[in-house]
Amino acid sequence: MFEKSRSLLSRAQRVIPGGVNSPVRAFKSVGGTPPFITHAKGPHMWDVDGNQYIDFVLTWGPAIIGHADASVVEKCQAAMARGSSFGAPTEIEIELAEMVVERVPGVDVLRLVSSGTEACMSAVRLARGATDREKIIKFKGCYHGHADCFLIAAGSGALTLGHPNSPGVTKGTAKDTLLASFNDLESVEALFKANEGEVAAIIVEPICGNTGCIPPADGFLEGLKKLCKQYGGLLIFDEVMTGFRVGKGGAAQLYDVTPDIFCFGKVIGGGFPLAAYGGREDLMRQIAPDGPIYQAGTLSGNPVAVTAGIETLNRMDENAYAQLDASGAYLEKGMAEIINRRGLPLSQTRVGSMFGLFFTDEKILRHEDVSACDLGKFNTFFHGMLKEGVYYAPSQYEAGFLSLQHTNEILDQVIEKADGVLGNIFG
Repeated sequence: MFEKSRSLLSRAQRVIPGGVNSPVRAFKSVGGTPPFITHAKGPHMWDVDGNQYIDFVLTWGPAIIGHADASVVEKCQAAMARGSSFGAPTEIEIELAEMVVERVPGVDVLRLVSSGTEACMSAVRLARGATDREKIIKFKGCYHGHADCFLIAAGSGALTLGHPNSPGVTKGTAKDTLLASFNDLESVEALFKANEGEVAAIIVEPICGNTGCIPPADGFLEGLKKLCKQYGGLLIFDEVMTGFRVGKGGAAQLYDVTPDIFCFGKVIGGGFPLAAYGGREDLMRQIAPDGPIYQAGTLSGNPVAVTAGIETLNRMDENAYAQLDASGAYLEKGMAEIINRRGLPLSQTRVGSMFGLFFTDEKILRHEDVSACDLGKFNTFFHGMLKEGVYYAPSQYEAGFLSLQHTNEILDQVIEKADGVLGNIFG
């Protein structure tokens, strides 16, 4: 099934670490050979061995209108013909920034960058510069890219210092990152109290998408904003995954909580390398050249990526989000029927077109709950569905995504295949 992919992986491993350019692609957590993809269209992908997949990864979220949309392709080809990068301002950068400001309450000013990591890293630098404080609070299980300050593991207790979970991250960097537990306001307040006057910001995925889609508990996001106001820190929403995915104004609008700073990525670039950070005007005006807090990028506002982002956001109106939510509910209902009929120890989460399927019958509230799932059975399910032509993310810790091209007929195929695979796993 994967003969050509195995050959390519062996070849790639000689010149690329692990044979991949982003670690999760190597399938280390699930085992086996990752399929090497040749092309994609709508809700489907194809690999070098000719296998076709219904894609629930969607390039980790951006392909919300489907792969290789004809209009996006046409517009980007035209942009490429005019020049792929100028290193100078363009009118379409203004257009995209204006679209985001119009769509997202709380974004007054926006700066375009090239990756989600860059957006989050820059947002934290802005928070530190604006508050003249050095420490940040992040949450176990939330991922904000690979900048040093985010690659921190929990210490032995809630109030102990974190320690680097990657060689190359210094202990000095680690001491300024404090770890709390998602959906646990008490753990956050304890950190504020233990580090009073030192915390510049909380950074959080409003929906924790890097542990398989964990929605915020009632009052959690509101509580974070209240704590920031009480202790003088800023609230950063990392909406790289949720921005323009769960609603027109992202998770902030969905949950009616406005942070001080936003980070965007994925959907905003329509499948191209593009991201952004923005927020309150008084904060964003401190970014160079308006202010002293430095950030720059040669490819920031790349005209091809900006074109894809504009075309994608133009398509994502209220009707599109209603369709995506209906598709998510349809898949969730179909899987629930299997779970209930077979009496399976599985649970689901979903926010719009983001979803998680967990191999436990316990409620999922935080990273630790996902770690307690039956990861072995998930791995078996993943490979069973892959053989059936359904491409889930290769980790229990990752969310799934739907696009506008995932019709009920396609989802019926997935549900039928899942019934058979789960029947084989649980008997």
